[in-house]
Amino acid sequence: MNAETKQYVAFAGDEIIARGEITEVVRRCKTRLDGGEESRIALYDDANGRAIDIDYSGGAAEVLARLGDHPILGENARKPPADPPEQTGENPRGRGRPKLGVIAREVTLLPRHWDWLADQRGGASAVLRKLVEMARKEGAGDEQVRKSVEAAHRFMWDIAGDQPGFEDASRALFAKDFDTFVERIGDWPTGVREQLMRLFERAREIRLQATTPEKILEGF
Repeated sequence: MNAETKQYVAFAGDEIIARGEITEVVRRCKTRLDGGEESRIALYDDANGRAIDIDYSGGAAEVLARLGDHPILGENARKPPADPPEQTGENPRGRGRPKLGVIAREVTLLPRHWDWLADQRGGASAVLRKLVEMARKEGAGDEQVRKSVEAAHRFMWDIAGDQPGFEDASRALFAKDFDTFVERIGDWPTGVREQLMRLFERAREIRLQATTPEKILEGF
């Protein structure tokens, strides 16, 4: 499977029955329904937790053919795996350090700031560049955490709204109190817990790997 292929997960009631690219997951859902499955079949985007409605009427070939016209899945269902870019051999990159495209502009700081910069190895400009990169990465990390938390809540709202401790689990999730969240969902069905852990672990990993100024400046 291509690394860029979008992933989906399907449930029959509280049980995970398929995970993978859309056509294979829908195919397995259709097989389950044709086999007499009585539990609700639910399909979710594995990245954002969004529930996706599928028309399973007709034969398997008809169901899969309709995916190309689905308002959410259409583009992904029709899009073939991307081919790697061709190497033309023209204008090969030479060895050595790439051009940074540095732009010189005035920076105004207080004396104590200049004093601190003067004590750092690598020079003021290098340190400032590192600090800017740190701020950019932290901002991107916060956004990823927010999206992961929202994905977990979106999924649990659809499939686990009647589970015991749902409100407490929701509060812990949005507070990013991950230990309490795991405790609150401890008695929920295995499949639901597995998917929630898959979603919120992304947020926890980002939080744990948050880079501090001290780490950024290591090596100067």
